[in-house]
Amino acid sequence: MADDSPKLIIISGPTCSGKSALAVELASILDGEIINADSMQVYRGMDIGTAKLSISERKGIPHHLIDIINPDQEFNAALFLVHALPIIKDLHSKKIPIIVVGGTGLYVRALLGGLFNCPPSDLELRQNLWEECEKEGPSFLYEKLSRLDRNAADRIHPMDKVRIIRALEVIHLTGHQFSELTRKHAFSDKKFSALNLCLHVDRQILYNRINRRTISMIDSGLINEVEVLLKMGYDSNIKSMQAIGYRHIIGYLKDKWNFTETIKLIQRDTRRYAKRQLTWLRADPDIIWVNPDYTTEIINKAMTFIAAQT
Repeated sequence: MADDSPKLIIISGPTCSGKSALAVELASILDGEIINADSMQVYRGMDIGTAKLSISERKGIPHHLIDIINPDQEFNAALFLVHALPIIKDLHSKKIPIIVVGGTGLYVRALLGGLFNCPPSDLELRQNLWEECEKEGPSFLYEKLSRLDRNAADRIHPMDKVRIIRALEVIHLTGHQFSELTRKHAFSDKKFSALNLCLHVDRQILYNRINRRTISMIDSGLINEVEVLLKMGYDSNIKSMQAIGYRHIIGYLKDKWNFTETIKLIQRDTRRYAKRQLTWLRADPDIIWVNPDYTTEIINKAMTFIAAQT
């Protein structure tokens, strides 16, 4: 890693931990700009359910990689790098502090350590896997992945069809376990120096926030947001529409469950998602855990890190 390589301030943490607001506060003090590393906030028209900051909440701070694609377009860690790396290069050339914020751990890890050379997609194989998924259900493919690569399955949600299918595809194309390939790579292609801050919030406080935010999303128009997306022609089965909140509202609109059940399901699945995020984050030895209430301490860490750049 070159001495003049860009320095990144990473704000990680589980959903509802206050990452976005803290990033704005930091950027305001440092005259920095923010790069989004949340896999859902890249989609246009998906605002309430992804907890995007409003324009006023962004306080004039430039936010990159928000609202860059339509809900039916593909986005993944590799595409995230394609978009993020030129932005980082540009901001670094202008000596603008760079703050990366988001809850998608793989995106942050890919940014800091690169991705292993994955074989290109086999469209026929992928189509066959999708057809199998539609016919038998995601649990069928998840069980198949569990038999072939238990470690990979443990890191993927049983309903995450896209990641399950991609892991099976890689196993088929390479003859190696997906987890083995990622382990050998070990995200060791480091191009940046990073201050990797992760927000620690007491679990019960976090869960209470999640429960309250779910109600707030409903009150702010999440149901209407989903209805608009469906009226625009976006299929309820595409990846973005299967995200937490969106798939639950779709189920509600199809009378799969009632209003109260819908809220409870969103709250439950968001809490479970936060738990998985924490498991991922705790496995990263480079993370510095901070209390988001101690903003002065966090700001001092960031300023010291940036000052060491010169």
